[in-house]
Amino acid sequence: MTPPDASSTLAEKTSIELAAEPAEILRLAEQKLLVDRESITFEDAIAIQQLPDDQLGHLADLAHRVRLDYCGESVEVESIISGKTGGCPEDCNFCSQSSVFGSEVAPTGFIPPEQLLAAAEATAETGATEFCIVYAVRGPDRRLMDHVIECTKLVHDNVPGLEVAASLGILTPEQAKELSDAGVHRYNHNLEAAKSYFPEVCSTHTWEDRMETCELVRETGMELCSGGIIGLGETREQRIEFAFQLAALEPHEVPMNFLNPRPGTPMEDRELVSPTEAIRTIALFRLIMPATTIRYAGGREITLGDLQEMGMKSGVNALITGNYLTTLGQNVGNDLGMLEDLKMPIKAVSKVL
Repeated sequence: MTPPDASSTLAEKTSIELAAEPAEILRLAEQKLLVDRESITFEDAIAIQQLPDDQLGHLADLAHRVRLDYCGESVEVESIISGKTGGCPEDCNFCSQSSVFGSEVAPTGFIPPEQLLAAAEATAETGATEFCIVYAVRGPDRRLMDHVIECTKLVHDNVPGLEVAASLGILTPEQAKELSDAGVHRYNHNLEAAKSYFPEVCSTHTWEDRMETCELVRETGMELCSGGIIGLGETREQRIEFAFQLAALEPHEVPMNFLNPRPGTPMEDRELVSPTEAIRTIALFRLIMPATTIRYAGGREITLGDLQEMGMKSGVNALITGNYLTTLGQNVGNDLGMLEDLKMPIKAVSKVL
């Protein structure tokens, strides 16, 4: 694994090594991010990642202050809906929607537009500003493109202020432009894992295939949403590698999922990431991407449990509320109550369509 190029590091400036005082590592990171307005480097992140557990609260506090300084106090709320479930021909080893593994998820056709509209209206009533339609496919054909464009127009015409995002897999340049022209303002295509670990995740397409679609999304003017899953079996260092590879894409949003092992998949026996490791990873992603929207996503409930509020105060500034694609999520009322308890306002609707 080759770390990103950097002209200077905290270690070079201050002779920080693994034996350095933890408080000094955090103080220097604070200086770099909040005073000098500089990015931390790969080497900096490794030093921070290796801080002892008794420094976790201080690390979380620094990440929260960085979030407030770069992004403000509001939280973006989103819900997602499956536009087509199951039957995906790809062999992503974590995914219960893959047809390769004979999983428990039965394939469905496209969601009826009227059902999707009802879900969009319910989403808007929660105060959410983002509604993402997700399809279990390698990439869209003409029929799927037509369905997405129809549903996007339906939401725009009937639910003012609710932005439409989509996730349809690997795109061609023509498809990316067509979606952008149709009013899809944000496109989700996760890198899923570090480049060095991706061969352990999937064999039917490459990390480079995913990167190409992410680059297309940005070129067409849509906002890019790209993140992945923590806990697939990667090393700690590969999580840092992954974060820097995401940062290089300059995504608008990074959804942070934590593996919730699904029966019938090759990763069904993976152990859950510990709550403390999840908090550490959230904070590091924030320090590496200080101005990016970092969104709580799948697996946070089972991984963090009662520490979800701490996660929100470790750098998170967005969340998916309600159920996910094939797993149950956090109750919408509970999520809104959590934000109220934390005195974190929901991001206001930015425009009326």
